[in-house]
Amino acid sequence: MTDSARPSLLQDLAWRLEAFAFDVVTFLARLFPIDAVSDFGAAVVGVLGPLTSTHRVAATNVRIAFPDLSREETDRLLKAQWKALGRWAAEFPILDKIIADPSRVEVVNGARLEAIARNHESVVFISGHFSSMEIMPAVIIHAGVTCQITYRATNNPHVDARIRRSRFRYGVRLFAPKGGDGARELIRALGRGECVALMNDQKFNGGVLAPLFGVDCHTAPGPSSFALRFGIPLVPMSVQRVHKARFRVVVHEDIRLEDTGDRNADIAAGVRRVNAFMEARIRDRPEEWFWVHKRWPNEVYRRDRS
Repeated sequence: MTDSARPSLLQDLAWRLEAFAFDVVTFLARLFPIDAVSDFGAAVVGVLGPLTSTHRVAATNVRIAFPDLSREETDRLLKAQWKALGRWAAEFPILDKIIADPSRVEVVNGARLEAIARNHESVVFISGHFSSMEIMPAVIIHAGVTCQITYRATNNPHVDARIRRSRFRYGVRLFAPKGGDGARELIRALGRGECVALMNDQKFNGGVLAPLFGVDCHTAPGPSSFALRFGIPLVPMSVQRVHKARFRVVVHEDIRLEDTGDRNADIAAGVRRVNAFMEARIRDRPEEWFWVHKRWPNEVYRRDRS
């Protein structure tokens, strides 16, 4: 790190205090039963979430996706998604305990993962921020699949190191950071015949415009581009919450993209299919999606404030 990139003493102190708070929360979470920790997160965030400025973003997103919902139905969905988000946050420090208990994670169509591992297939796994999304990479790795998992590092390097160590506890050790360097690492991994896994349901500035709930939004072209470049399938996955800290991980049918020779058009067609998959999963279990990020173009949110 160059001197110009070094944080100030005040910034570093703030980061270290955040890391200390992370350690305290992790320590306390690991003292209690799994379901009690999950319930606590739901209760706390269920109360505090609607009081934050982010609640307005979530409300706008729900109105975009489900314009015909009544006010009462919208309020119920927003409350449910805050509780679900609280469960996810509280469960993160104890995910290794959840994954180590076979009764807590059911895998649907796990034979597809076993075949990928057995045959050393190279595929692009795609998913979205559904339920406790961190369980998906653990299931992939535990099936014996060699897979690069993308992630976005937190601004706080001390907390980021702790998050990585938490993931190591449940077996996820191969990371490709998002961004240009991460993309090159993913290409190298696919060239070696490995797999990659990407979340594909967040806004991507400069990405391909494709409809989601009837409104065009920028979507990362990476998964479709990789699949077409290497002639491999997209393998969609989703995580569902069954009850409290019990989950179902679904390996969906492969998506095979058509290569017509027009690369831009083929990538755009692939992005539309990916968005269609995401939309179907959200419609199926709307309370479990991550509603609190700005998925659609900024002008949509500016209009909502006016």
